[in-house]
Amino acid sequence: MSTLYVVATPIGNLSDLSARARETLGLVDAILCEDTRVSSKLLAAFGIQKTLVAYHQHSDMKRMKEIVAMLRDGKSLALVTDAGTPAISDPGGILVETVIRESPDTAIIPIPGPSAVIAALSVSGFPCDEFVFLGFPPHKKGRQTFFKRLATMESTVAFYESTHRIEKTLAEIAASVGNRELVVCRELTKLHETTYRGTANEVTELIRSTSIKGEFVIVLGPRS
Repeated sequence: MSTLYVVATPIGNLSDLSARARETLGLVDAILCEDTRVSSKLLAAFGIQKTLVAYHQHSDMKRMKEIVAMLRDGKSLALVTDAGTPAISDPGGILVETVIRESPDTAIIPIPGPSAVIAALSVSGFPCDEFVFLGFPPHKKGRQTFFKRLATMESTVAFYESTHRIEKTLAEIAASVGNRELVVCRELTKLHETTYRGTANEVTELIRSTSIKGEFVIVLGPRS
């Protein structure tokens, strides 16, 4: 029976790749990856040599059909993203949905591990028995609606943001929710990992005083 393994990979620290993930990547027939250059470096670090098949947000239907055909032929494949857990704010979710529909006999098995949003929630100090994850804020269309929604949400909310938009996003959060407490995690598991706590305006000043570089996870505390 064919198998699609959904394998979480490190978000920065290579030591976070689990023994089970290493074993799985070494056993499958091929690895589906977001960027073959990034995945090649990861595999080389662990002495794993495998056929790499590019699958990302710009992949066309032809590539999707090729992957489904491999599974129908009984192959075992691993799906990875550049960092973290595939299908979480990631095009891997479309592939999983397609495999469920087009190759129903394929076993789909998660190999859990690193996730930036879960890591940030775990150190936020906010209640996480209920939370909402929103991926990335829209760049243009729908952006105003996104931040208006934040003000109406009762529970803890988490989402990602890039270096280039973090200051703008914090300003929009401040305009939307005022002094509601939040946590911003930068470069999780990497050398310059930093966690900022306070209101959106306070965190903006803290970030400006250090370095506005890296990848960010924003966790907004519940509405009091």
